[in-house]
Amino acid sequence: MSNRLFQGVIHQMKDAVDRVIGVIDENGVIISCSELMKIGEIKQGIRDELVYASESIALGGYTYRPLGMCAKAEYIVFVEGEDKQAERTAKLLAISLGNIKNLYDEKYDKGSFIKNIILDNILPSDIYIKSKELHFNTEEVRIVFLVKFYGKTDMMPFEMLQNMFPDKSKDYVISVGEHDIVLVKDIKPNTDMKEVEKIATNIADTLSTEFYTKVAIGISTMVDNIKDLARAYKEAQVAIEVGKVFETEKNIISYENLGIGRLIYQLPTTLCEMFLSEVFKKGSLESLDRETLMTIQAFFENNLNVSETSRKLFVHRNTLVYRLEKIRKLTGLDLREFEHAITFKVALMVKKYLNSKPVKF
Repeated sequence: MSNRLFQGVIHQMKDAVDRVIGVIDENGVIISCSELMKIGEIKQGIRDELVYASESIALGGYTYRPLGMCAKAEYIVFVEGEDKQAERTAKLLAISLGNIKNLYDEKYDKGSFIKNIILDNILPSDIYIKSKELHFNTEEVRIVFLVKFYGKTDMMPFEMLQNMFPDKSKDYVISVGEHDIVLVKDIKPNTDMKEVEKIATNIADTLSTEFYTKVAIGISTMVDNIKDLARAYKEAQVAIEVGKVFETEKNIISYENLGIGRLIYQLPTTLCEMFLSEVFKKGSLESLDRETLMTIQAFFENNLNVSETSRKLFVHRNTLVYRLEKIRKLTGLDLREFEHAITFKVALMVKKYLNSKPVKF
């Protein structure tokens, strides 16, 4: 496709440039030229010569210049002549064809297509049209990982993540921000979520070790249609945001395991404040000291079992009962009763959510 793309431009420039111009590929073959008879000829050793040149070289009656960085350049332009005019023309030709190629690649590149979908930059009606153009399977089961980096890193570990998932026909690694990378991965139907979390753990361990920085990974639910990737990306974002509030010790958070935290996160702060004021007497929650709060947490972790909780806290059963009674008198909620315990648990989560919100002035 690049051959036709370049030949079309060179044909239009033929009359404006009174010299032979063209493009050679990575194998040294002329793939486009203003003199059609030259197409297919081989220019040996040009790429090797360019490695040692600053920008362009003059050789055998022609001036050569790479499209992009020479070491990674897929194509090289050439202009007849070894003078300054040939050098200037080669530079203009390289810039023009380079920009056209980048625009073409962006239009027809599957990675760019996926990025536009997850960022909602493409109309739903256009998704299927573009999928057909790119021969893209729209109904594979996929999952979205959002990898977020905290703190400064010398470079984005984009290439390392690409190397971890080299199958570019199935897995797409996309940069979506200064500290955010998205992995859209094909998975088998009915894959267990624990297997998905193992993939995330491997990513986190590798990147944290290599870049010495904290990594958080949000995992979406599985989607079986390409149009749902935008929703999956939002789920991965929500997983990280909710995890920062309610799962502070975890660095890998799955959207489907957020539980009630996901519901609280979506509530307006005014509604949350109203709920707290209805559940607790004024100042009663603030009056609970650190030891009491730790006791409450342990009581919840041990399924409201008094004997088990007292054993885990290394306190006498009566001491725990005394503390629970003290909590009941302060808040009006008896944690030994299931309904009261649920109300208290939700209220603590709501309080935590409100504390995480920035103060408005």
